[in-house]
Amino acid sequence: MMLEVIYQDEHVVAIHKPAGLLVHRSLIDKRETVFAMQMLRDQINQHVFPVHRLDRPTSGVLLFALSSDVARMLTEQLTLKHVSKTYYAIVRGYSPEQGQIDYALKEKLDKIADKKARQDKAPQDALTDFQTLQSFELPFPVGRYQSARYSLIKLMPKTGRKHQLRRHMAHIRHPIVGDTTHGDGKQNQFVRLQYNFEGMALTCFEMALMHPVEKNPLILRSHFDKRMADLLYSWGMTPSQLHQSIHQEETR
Repeated sequence: MMLEVIYQDEHVVAIHKPAGLLVHRSLIDKRETVFAMQMLRDQINQHVFPVHRLDRPTSGVLLFALSSDVARMLTEQLTLKHVSKTYYAIVRGYSPEQGQIDYALKEKLDKIADKKARQDKAPQDALTDFQTLQSFELPFPVGRYQSARYSLIKLMPKTGRKHQLRRHMAHIRHPIVGDTTHGDGKQNQFVRLQYNFEGMALTCFEMALMHPVEKNPLILRSHFDKRMADLLYSWGMTPSQLHQSIHQEETR
């Protein structure tokens, strides 16, 4: 499998990470042998330096540096919150039209990978802005509900806590479809069996930052996740409606 490169120059390279692919080798899954970092290195025949991460079930824009110095500069931008990210998700229920989730999150530690980390850290500030783009109601009873309701939402995290979007959406009772850790098992099973949807409905569509060397604005944009698009189409959304929803600010 070839990774889709969405931007490359002599300093950075960005790809569309498919859902289900780990960014790099991890103690969380010792048996996995395929990773985005190694695949990209072999594909472009150059060492790459990851500067951020996407959860395994999340698809979308993944940025690498091509030198340790550039990696340091990009990490500094991320630390100073000078990088903005735009995600899209499909969630359970009719989510509010828009809002901001201000809910501190206690750091989630993995029993294996984080066994040496401090266990008593206080919750960290976490902010997520969101906007509902379209809602859907399907004539199928799921769990205690007589119909199945979902929303397509735009998510703009202002902080970068582990599993922030997944945990924030679960906190306001609109968990992301397909999230097996924080989501709704009955809804996940329904979309899997009824619509053959596998994985989690969360994708990083865009990253906006300052180029670390050239110092000009750099906007990295991926294509919309095909799995999510196919699910929305099966609910009656047309490709033009989806395109208009995710590009609405450009057309105003």
